Amino acid sequence: MAQPVDISFVIPCYRSENTVMIVVDEIEAIMYAKEAYSYEIILVNDASPDGVWRVIEARCCEDVHVIGINLAKNFGQHCALMAGYHQAAGQYVVSLDDDGQTPISEVFALLDKIDEGYDVVYASYPENRKSLVRRWGSDFAQKMTHYMLDVREPFPKGSSFFVMRRFICDEIIRYEHPYPYIAGLIFRATRNICMVTVDQRLRIEGRSGYTLKSLISLWMNGFTAFSVKPLEFGAVLGFIFAAAGFLFAIFVIIRKLLHPQIQAGWSSIISLMLILGGTIMIMLGLIGEYIGRIYICLNKSPQFVVKDVVRSRE
Repeated sequence: MAQPVDISFVIPCYRSENTVMIVVDEIEAIMYAKEAYSYEIILVNDASPDGVWRVIEARCCEDVHVIGINLAKNFGQHCALMAGYHQAAGQYVVSLDDDGQTPISEVFALLDKIDEGYDVVYASYPENRKSLVRRWGSDFAQKMTHYMLDVREPFPKGSSFFVMRRFICDEIIRYEHPYPYIAGLIFRATRNICMVTVDQRLRIEGRSGYTLKSLISLWMNGFTAFSVKPLEFGAVLGFIFAAAGFLFAIFVIIRKLLHPQIQAGWSSIISLMLILGGTIMIMLGLIGEYIGRIYICLNKSPQFVVKDVVRSRE
């Protein structure tokens, strides 16, 4: 019979051949000092182009606490997390990065808050050491999530380091579509969320794998997967432009009646046409994005494909 697990650490791995085992060693050193807790470390290789899977395989063969999951192709960080959550068996599930910036020693500060009755506890960094694009992207994603899901509480900015209870993880993995957005799935399941301020370290090496393209893709997941508010916004925008156009038409007619010598304003008409045409094309593109994602979901496109799962046989 399998030994019950208290804490599952889920770490998506990409371009971290030289750093991920430093993170694993730090976790095991911290957990060794807390003998009362059983734990597992789930490392998900998101088709990294370096040798990280080779490193994970070697560690799994000699370490009973480490489980390696190898994805068939690059699905993205959130899909990699979902693959890890499906494998996690702990009563508490901890998500963190593979770059060494996460202060593992603070995990018990997060767990102490969980014990106070919260369902999810995020680490919040007072000084964010991520790149400008990543910080800007995270700020936008947070505001977008709050708007889309009607989050009224003034939550401070969270991070990719957080702890959740087992039932939240079970609820998250019920989502089977190919566009997961973890923050959206969490806020959809609970609002009983807390933040704990911790210090963030510098990256051990390299830089974030998030590019502007991947951030935009992540935003689109948040926009289209959990809310129809963008479509509602488009309808409101349409009413505003229609009202503005009606008022402008009245203004033009009155001005022409009062001043017949005034020539027709072709430049203003062209400007209005460009504004309205651009707005219509944006909304048509957004509607197309919704329809395209519905089509892909109906085709049951996989959220992730697991190629290998490796663990110690001891």
